[in-house]
Amino acid sequence: MSLLISLGENPLQIKERLGHEDIETTLGTYGHLYPNSNFEVAKKLNGIFSKEVPDEPK
Repeated sequence: MSLLISLGENPLQIKERLGHEDIETTLGTYGHLYPNSNFEVAKKLNGIFSKEVPDEPK
């Protein structure tokens, strides 16, 4: 499963493939393999919120 994680596969898809009943089992077992996930989310959010907003008409 570490290969799927490194390829960016969705944890919910991995959960289904493994037959885990809940996502907590999957993430509890493989969560350490997502070390940069918070960094990646922060980068995406930064890209969204740093877009320039047009000036309001005067």
